[in-house]
Amino acid sequence: MKIVIIGGGVAGMAFSIIMQKKGHDVVVNEKGGSIPLGGNAFMMHEEGVSVLAEILGNQALIPGNFIDTFILKRPDDSEAMHSKMEAWQCIKRMDLINALLSVIDKNTIQYNRNFSHFIYDRGKAIAAVFENGEVEVGDIFIGADGCNSQVRQLLFGETNFTKVEVQEILGVVKNPELAKKLNGVFTKYQHPEKGISFGCIPFSENEVIWFNQFDVSLTPKPLTTKKDFQRFTKTILKDFPALVHNILDATDFSQSYLWNTKDFDALTTFHSENIVLIGDAAHISLPFTSAGTTNALFDAKQLALEIEKNFELNNAFISFYNSRIESIKDHINLGRKLKASFLYPMMNAKNEIEIPLIKTAVKITPEKRTENKLEIIYFTDPICSTCWTIQPQLRRLKHNYRDSLNIKYVMGGLLPSWKNFDRGGIQKPSDVVGHWNDVSMESGMPINSSVWLNEPLDSSYPSSIAFKAAEMQNTDRAIIFLRRLNELVFMESKNISNIEVIKKAAIETGLNVPKLLNDIKNDAARFFYEDLEYAKKLGVDILPTFLFKVNGIDTQFLYGAQTYQSFEKTILKYAPHLPKSPPMAIPLDIFSEYPSITKHEFKYLTDSNDKIADKLLDDLLRFGMIKKQNTPAGSIFLSNTKNRTFLF
Repeated sequence: MKIVIIGGGVAGMAFSIIMQKKGHDVVVNEKGGSIPLGGNAFMMHEEGVSVLAEILGNQALIPGNFIDTFILKRPDDSEAMHSKMEAWQCIKRMDLINALLSVIDKNTIQYNRNFSHFIYDRGKAIAAVFENGEVEVGDIFIGADGCNSQVRQLLFGETNFTKVEVQEILGVVKNPELAKKLNGVFTKYQHPEKGISFGCIPFSENEVIWFNQFDVSLTPKPLTTKKDFQRFTKTILKDFPALVHNILDATDFSQSYLWNTKDFDALTTFHSENIVLIGDAAHISLPFTSAGTTNALFDAKQLALEIEKNFELNNAFISFYNSRIESIKDHINLGRKLKASFLYPMMNAKNEIEIPLIKTAVKITPEKRTENKLEIIYFTDPICSTCWTIQPQLRRLKHNYRDSLNIKYVMGGLLPSWKNFDRGGIQKPSDVVGHWNDVSMESGMPINSSVWLNEPLDSSYPSSIAFKAAEMQNTDRAIIFLRRLNELVFMESKNISNIEVIKKAAIETGLNVPKLLNDIKNDAARFFYEDLEYAKKLGVDILPTFLFKVNGIDTQFLYGAQTYQSFEKTILKYAPHLPKSPPMAIPLDIFSEYPSITKHEFKYLTDSNDKIADKLLDDLLRFGMIKKQNTPAGSIFLSNTKNRTFLF
């Protein structure tokens, strides 16, 4: 079997070495005239070091310096945190690349091959074509071409990177005395009120890497030259201790780098036919986690394991994705949480400060991930008012049982059309007004019913089909999309059967709109009607309905409006040992999970009354942590940090 790898970075070379040892024919295609040795240094988790040692075949070859202590200080040099941590290694990128080059067969690497496209035969790639006209035929093609992967773009379209809100300048100082003084310690200075930090880590007996992270809003103008880097760091860090300035004074800024920190949401798959992504091409998390190199090595080993274990290539790639995606999502979420903590340090309780590194990687295993044993089938509809008002209970449920509970959304088809419609005394659009007003009054959730007088919906089917189309792209994002449709109809009085309103919701929630519109006309409608048949088969005629399934067996139905206690009572009855997450520690935690929250939801999730909720929300608004949006139904509060992963 011939394996063609696009990209000669850590992931590509590591995978090449592993597969060569297994007897496969491997070609690594690097776009430049040599493997880039630039970049400074990075932290690698001990589990990544273990995989690297296995790949290199000689523990003595592993470069870098052992780090096991984290110290957080303030600009006045006072200590805010001092903690022992898991074993890490700080490694210079050049040293790691050279270590891999010392093991790999030099004939494996082909240079000056900038990827262009694939040649296909019956849907599968048979060759990679490069801009210099050269062609490499193969059986498997690995996209290991980094963050801005051309292979990923070719497979899945343009990548929606998150907005750059933090930049990072990195430099290196050669100073044996300082390296010795800081030996084994990751030291970070963090401003208590602004998004400004300075960190330094020794990575050899003579050298120390440093970084200056900062909120981009603090830059008076774009930083484009090395002199800009030097002037800016000395200015923004002027109130930091003498040690910081000694390091800056000793730095050769001609060798410094500026990183624009960004990431993208977890992909729904890493492969298409016989092409698969690994490393930064498949996933990236923000650099606060220092997860990149560790994940690249884990990808290389896990993919090799799956290819050897599975006879069918497609099964190997699916197993590879399933074995990696949960830890990848965890790292993405941690990076975003750490970024929010960095940008808004005043909102951090002292005992909530986290070490800015991944706590652990998921250990390599050829076994499949254990599936959740408890599943809830949620029969709903975008215009179901009770489905809207039950959101506080659902959000609390999902938070409390986040890792143990799988909730599957099924569309119930509340309003096919107004022709011969008669449900609960409602026969025409104007009849909905009083019903919605009553539901809002009883529940406390805001609803404006004027859409039924000004621009009534003809059917709930268009928005339901749109949800199924969104699910075809990404299940988590589809749930965010459904939430946005709910807000548009219940709070903003918009007709969500209108395709332009649906497009607006899709754009705002980061969906691929052309694909969504195409899927609405094709498979999504079929999936929606399958939902209707499923509901009919079970006799579901009340929305919402919740079907609890234990070990795949239908166990209990709950119909209509529910208290949180009724949900939890059912869970405890059928799955009493289901792990439960701790409650949210501080109000900001709520906005780190949900992009938009009504005051009623906020009260419910914080277990507070009107007065306390108003005070907490006012504080978050005053510090710029959230935004307030006024709608016909009242105010809704929005997270002011856009790069999050949300549950409902």
